[in-house]
Amino acid sequence: MTQVIAPTYTADEMMAVAAARRLRDGAVCFVGIGLPSRAANLARATHAPHCVLVYESGTIGAKPSHLPLSIGDGELAETADAVVSVPEIFGYWLQGGRIDVGFLGAAQIDRFGNLNSTVIGPYDRPRVRLPGAGGAPEIAAWCRETFVMLKQSPRTFVQQLDFRTTAGAGLDGAGVTCVVTDLGVLEPDGTGELTLTDLHADVTVEQAREATGWELRVAGSLRTSAPPTDTELDALRALRPANGQTSGA
Repeated sequence: MTQVIAPTYTADEMMAVAAARRLRDGAVCFVGIGLPSRAANLARATHAPHCVLVYESGTIGAKPSHLPLSIGDGELAETADAVVSVPEIFGYWLQGGRIDVGFLGAAQIDRFGNLNSTVIGPYDRPRVRLPGAGGAPEIAAWCRETFVMLKQSPRTFVQQLDFRTTAGAGLDGAGVTCVVTDLGVLEPDGTGELTLTDLHADVTVEQAREATGWELRVAGSLRTSAPPTDTELDALRALRPANGQTSGA
């Protein structure tokens, strides 16, 4: 009987590593809390030390030693190169075309990268009322690129959104350019439809299709994501939230 060796990393860690690898050194990143913050701080701790992290609270060039629990975490301001007002972040930095990559999450995504973070169910009588748009529509519209990080399931990757909060197509930028999931990476093809371009190790195409609410296209040159290196895992696990839990918790 062949012995099956379990991976030494979690699906969340693979997501963070896959997203971090896509950030170039020196990129200006509009970062959200949670998985996007893990990915951006991992990139800064490894191959992209000059990555400039911008948080919605107005901190520019934040260098937190732990993962912030919110955009109001004091260490973001204490370690930032500058702190400006929220209107300046959106009006001067974002709409001025000064952000290279924006990170977003959502409750639902469709095949063209449109996002829902408003309601689940009918808008007037929703089953779940979500946080809403926040700055997501502006981030997707104006960043040069937008990365989405979501766990892949038919409840999240849906044929039709319950509400379109954020358009997948950009205005000044390219819109949603990649979606990093716990199974792989999707990128828009020539028609704008999200196509599976990368599979994480030990994941099959069938698993990715079963986790998608539409007929998922697969790139002809499908790549396999390299597993996280020891260096990446050590750096990621060294990032601890302010509550003291490990980043893999």
